[in-house]
Amino acid sequence: MSEATIEVATDYSSVEYLSRVDKYWRAANYISVGQLYLLNNPLLREPLKATDVKVHPIGHWGTIAGQNFIYAHLNRVINKYKLNMFYIEGPGHGGQVMVSNSYLDGTYTETYPKITQDTAGMKQLFKQFSFPGGVASHADPKTPGSIHEGGELGYSILHGAGAVLDNPGLIAATVVGDGEAETGPLATSWQVNKFLNPITDGTVLPILNLNGFKISNPTVLSRESHEELEKYFSGLGWNPYFVEGDDPAKMHSEMATKLDKVIEEINDIRKHAKDNNDESRPKWPMIVFRAPKGWTGPKTWDGEPIEGSFRAHQIPIPVDRNHMEHADELVKWLKSYQPEDLFDDNGTLKPEIASLVPEGSARMAANPITNGGKLTKDLITPNIDNYALDNKDHGKTDGSDMTELGKYIRDLITLNKNNKNFRGWGPDETLSNKLGAAFEDTKRQWMAPIHEPNDALLAPEGRIIDSMLSEHMDEGMLEAYNLTGRYGFFASYESFLRVVDSMLTQHFKWLRNSHEETPWRADVPSLNVIASSTAFQQDHNGYSHQDPGIISHLAEKKTEYIRAYLPADANSLVAVFDKAIQSKQLINLIVASKHPRPQWFTMDEAKHLVHDGLGIIDWASTDNGSEPDVVFATAGSEPTTESLAAVSILHAAFPEMKIRFINVVDLLKLKKDDPRGLSDAEFDAYFTQDKPVIFAYHGYDDLIKTLFFDRHNHNVYVHGYREEGDITTPFDMRVRNELDRFHLVKTAILASSEYAVRGAHLVQEMNEMLDKHYNYIRTEGTDLSEVESWRWKALD
Repeated sequence: MSEATIEVATDYSSVEYLSRVDKYWRAANYISVGQLYLLNNPLLREPLKATDVKVHPIGHWGTIAGQNFIYAHLNRVINKYKLNMFYIEGPGHGGQVMVSNSYLDGTYTETYPKITQDTAGMKQLFKQFSFPGGVASHADPKTPGSIHEGGELGYSILHGAGAVLDNPGLIAATVVGDGEAETGPLATSWQVNKFLNPITDGTVLPILNLNGFKISNPTVLSRESHEELEKYFSGLGWNPYFVEGDDPAKMHSEMATKLDKVIEEINDIRKHAKDNNDESRPKWPMIVFRAPKGWTGPKTWDGEPIEGSFRAHQIPIPVDRNHMEHADELVKWLKSYQPEDLFDDNGTLKPEIASLVPEGSARMAANPITNGGKLTKDLITPNIDNYALDNKDHGKTDGSDMTELGKYIRDLITLNKNNKNFRGWGPDETLSNKLGAAFEDTKRQWMAPIHEPNDALLAPEGRIIDSMLSEHMDEGMLEAYNLTGRYGFFASYESFLRVVDSMLTQHFKWLRNSHEETPWRADVPSLNVIASSTAFQQDHNGYSHQDPGIISHLAEKKTEYIRAYLPADANSLVAVFDKAIQSKQLINLIVASKHPRPQWFTMDEAKHLVHDGLGIIDWASTDNGSEPDVVFATAGSEPTTESLAAVSILHAAFPEMKIRFINVVDLLKLKKDDPRGLSDAEFDAYFTQDKPVIFAYHGYDDLIKTLFFDRHNHNVYVHGYREEGDITTPFDMRVRNELDRFHLVKTAILASSEYAVRGAHLVQEMNEMLDKHYNYIRTEGTDLSEVESWRWKALD
């Protein structure tokens, strides 16, 4: 006979195999409880002493055993069907799940060699959990296999969907907490099945972890019957499979049977779609997993139920170093998992259990997709000179900034079509935000029925997803797309970016943590957010659409990871986007105008402004390199236009006035404690140490005042958005917030001791113009001709 190895088929549903799955599950549960309570004596080989227990056990128990059960069975189907799968842990603070399982499969030790798979390593693992200098109680960047921290609930399915886009064959096994399922973003997320193509994208497998309770209340979905849930999810376009019970032996058999059906159904859907080139929307399977909260833990405590109640949510029994009265109950709980049957004398998982772990990158914690920076390919970008508007006669021609950017995005899509590593998102606003040129080479991805001729630009495959009116969905999918190594942008109306500002905060924290504290994670493409339809151009939507506060919100973060760009025209916008889309490990906020307006800078000027972050504009200045009488600084499109108009008025009245005009594109370059921030000497060279600075700014005044607080020059007058708005004309929005040319002129005159008296007549003239404006718009419904027809003239 040949000496070749004869492979014996494994029966993955046999009693013997499921018995080993049960042992693996018990090992994961033991490791998870140990992380909550123990400092020493990890396998209880000696009597438990007070010094073996943490002073302050911190963490969560309620969701752990159910998730460990799911994880064990996902390992089983990975082995059986040779799957490309990774795990998303949606139920909040259940961080032990991914730590415990990555420890058992060896990934944790490969990542952190000091955490060995023996008694000494287990002791280290236990100590570090929710411990100063250790790891968090949720799946943060330090956790191998994680792209979803879960600190803020609601985004698990969205992160799964963003990861599987353009990754055919990948399955995101996404566990959804039933508390999480009550959040608005998650309730919306069930609609992602209308956007995932069975041929070109991977699969999200939602597993609703229906354990019944939140912190102190029942969950809504847990109180619905099997029949109600079946109708609910079926109506949302899913094919639900149910695994329900509390008897481990029965649940193992049921989970194995149902999960096999689910995987085979996924494979059948994908095969049918590929073989028949059928891009119609399938009814993807999902699982409703109903098991008790705190499963396998203490049944009761002090006469009250623990397992199956909200009391299992966090630390279920009160044992700590200073309260050892009930230590025997902790020991009883831990020993109920029979650790002596799971770990050998060295504290290593026994071979017959370890053999259940998938090999190499098939392990969910080792799936390459979860360290997406290592998979990132360079984006192919066009030459921005090809999109240059001819602005050598500064301000003489009009153009729409976002319209020009749309042409650049169109070509990005074309150039990267084969790589499939660039996408755009928007909440039904891509056309409204004037990015229509992007649709010259793509359509909106949309798997629901398409009804021609009433529908437009919809197709089963496309590089733009904007057919769902949910900022959460856009932001969440883009986050995961970036974290798995791809590039993209999210464009929305400025005011409604506040809907996702906490999501941006969570993503910032991930970027900071992964870059500074997790060196094994490779940097990922930046998250790019375009804020358009801004406060100063909402001439038909009114006060509800006027809020530029997203700039201040992000500027409060550690700005090493934040950029706030305020390009003043189309050339600057294209240059900014070209820089942002190629960057890594940042959140780039780009505030952009979409309405036609005067265009100011040549492409060469725009390149310099974007490279340096700001610059003195010689053609708008009269100081000729000497010390100015007044400095005008602008950040944003409307502030730039109004400041230039103010300069022209001042120069006509006082040609001898020495004016310095500065345009700021990269706002946070002004921040002193930013690693890229200007030094005091550089700041003084631009803004002087004491001359009046009239800073016209797109956002709230306070941010600019903060940026100047630690600088020498406190003689700054900020004109930004002051929470004054209405449905009114564009220019009146500026007047209401004193960002208009007439108020800027008044401030410049009154701030200068040399011109305050001499300029009294000009101040009076400006007041008269404001009165004229007030009366005119209320009579005619449009702005003064002096405003609408104004054009920049070169300074003498």
